[in-house]
Amino acid sequence: MNDESTTGARGKVDNVYRAESRQVLATLIRLLGDFDAAEEALQEAFAVATEQWPRDGIPANPRAWLVSTGRFKAIDGMRRRARYDASLTELAKHIETTTSDPLEQSDEPIDDDRLRLIFTCCHPALSPEAQIPMTLREVCNLTTEEIARAFLTKPATIAQRIVRAKAKIRDARIPYEVPAPFELPDRLDAVLRVVYLVFNEGYSASAGPALTRADLSGEAVRLGRLLVQLLPEPEVMGLLALMLLHESRRQARTSASGDLVLLEQQDRSLWNRDQIREGLALVERALASKRFGLYALQAAIAAVHAEARSAGETDWAQIVALYDLLMRSEPSPVIALNRAVAVAMRDGPAKGLELVDALLERGELAQYHLAHATRADLCRRLGKHADARVSYERALALAKQEPERRFLERRLADLQE
Repeated sequence: MNDESTTGARGKVDNVYRAESRQVLATLIRLLGDFDAAEEALQEAFAVATEQWPRDGIPANPRAWLVSTGRFKAIDGMRRRARYDASLTELAKHIETTTSDPLEQSDEPIDDDRLRLIFTCCHPALSPEAQIPMTLREVCNLTTEEIARAFLTKPATIAQRIVRAKAKIRDARIPYEVPAPFELPDRLDAVLRVVYLVFNEGYSASAGPALTRADLSGEAVRLGRLLVQLLPEPEVMGLLALMLLHESRRQARTSASGDLVLLEQQDRSLWNRDQIREGLALVERALASKRFGLYALQAAIAAVHAEARSAGETDWAQIVALYDLLMRSEPSPVIALNRAVAVAMRDGPAKGLELVDALLERGELAQYHLAHATRADLCRRLGKHADARVSYERALALAKQEPERRFLERRLADLQE
């Protein structure tokens, strides 16, 4: 194989890693029963792939090949280390006899290993502070630094939580499985919260050069569909609807150069109508149940936007009413900020600014760049350019995502002109 073909094959290995590594890891955890052993096996499998695939070609089923190679490497490593720890001989024999080689299977398992992994990471034996970082790290391959930025904490703190969670799973022998039907309702809230956080990181990345991460939002939607099949409850349908309706705007949210395009300026002909139809149908089913909650109400707000033919035709009164329901059921500073934006669109920027200033005065959104950006925009619309500049500069100091930073810099430049 010449140098150009080798480079191309290695590029494909990188592509497979980005697309398949989390699924491979999830299956290896099921086969090996240990997070650390599975992560080591994953790295060894990709190391072999980097060496072999440029020479021998990419296998017909890369995922099965990687799982098979990782499983073999793990068993082989246990046998080599057995001279120091005799228990590893029995463990290697147990894994070899109780699990089958994926390359020898005619059909892939029906159960979804990533869904099992999410339920394991969200097990009630783990603290809520550990569940989310564990899932984002193991299921979505976010780095500890990315997770720390999303939660405004230190990477060392996140790493410590993940290490403790893994130890808890191992020591408490937490089963790697989707819970039985009677256990699902009690376990579902944490899973829905984590899937939504995964989607949010994909829909609007917390930091980095791009506005979105399609791999994460796409994975969250896929997991949402699996959850609806598993438990078609109103809030599960509401979450899937919410993700689909937001995801439908992806193509219109950035310009050809990757710059941010606000909702009112988006070309709505670029919105994905299939995703909108699917999302609207799910919203209707969720609301018809009369047992809806946070996700279904947010999906209903997204549905109002999706049904408007233009920004000017948006029913802001209905959106404010839905936010009022949300504030009664799930009050939060971010929901209050979104409601203030809707009030500004319904009643004018002065009314919205009054609400935003009250929120910022409470201090809960002091480090949230979108709160300052919202205040800046309302001041700009009211002609309060000096106040707008101060708030834009504050938002810019807090923003970590490059498209958002460029947008704020352009707004500042426009004010100076």
